[in-house]
Amino acid sequence: MAQKDGEYKITDTQAKFAVAVREGRKVSDVSWTPGRVLLSNRRLILAGNDGKRTVPLSKLERLGGRHDANQSVARVSNYVSFDLGEQVLLVAASDHEPFERDVYRALLDQKTVMAKHPAIEGGVVQDTEWEQARVKIDENGLNAALERGAFVKFDLDDISGLDAAKRTVNGEKKPVIEVSHTDDEGTSIETHVAGEPSRMRFVESWLRKGEERSSTNVDLSSRDREVLMALYSGVSPFEIPSFLGMDVDDVEETFERLVELEVVEEVRIRREVALNSRGRNIASEAMNEQ
Repeated sequence: MAQKDGEYKITDTQAKFAVAVREGRKVSDVSWTPGRVLLSNRRLILAGNDGKRTVPLSKLERLGGRHDANQSVARVSNYVSFDLGEQVLLVAASDHEPFERDVYRALLDQKTVMAKHPAIEGGVVQDTEWEQARVKIDENGLNAALERGAFVKFDLDDISGLDAAKRTVNGEKKPVIEVSHTDDEGTSIETHVAGEPSRMRFVESWLRKGEERSSTNVDLSSRDREVLMALYSGVSPFEIPSFLGMDVDDVEETFERLVELEVVEEVRIRREVALNSRGRNIASEAMNEQ
């Protein structure tokens, strides 16, 4: 990949790709082409036996969404769809998650947004000013370095809600994303992020992955819910058996299942667990149903 001013390579990986929409029309006979994908902070290059195609990232309108035109596409569980308006390209990389994260890195790393942090803390609206922030994608989510030196981490596992709206930011109407998440101390906070529309679309679609993870649509037994509510009420994991009158082995099994469901996370190997954002949401809803 020839380097242009400020351009740098992000990834070079094996993949297969396809055209799902051409000239604004859905393609019914979508077929995959094997090849290589090269990605820089400026371009996406698809190289197959029938030649090479270059897509400037500046032409990208949005990411995501399924385009299962036929069985050959529907059978592929994970791919990234690049929506260029009149065309949609599908890329199924050999290792999907790192590639998808690299795409967001290409679009967002070191880009500038406006942030109000915290806009709400512990349910109380804060008198916080908007300030510039530089964003960076990492394995767990998105980080924002604020102008005043503060650092905000949006861990995807700690995002419990996301709202998109139009707000006045420093006298201008801008798209604003209101992110509900928790800080390192477990305090519920809301941070507002604003910027140009195309950039905010990509910020929103990346953070939506956290909101999806926090979905309370999990198949839990009544015993699972009892354990979650006890943890939510502040009962120590070690006291759960006596508190609920359950056998220790049964509690251990429940903890293991909740860890697998990504509702709690293991704090120590000696089976101490702590609720994460998703677990808090489920426990809160369960308590409201009582």
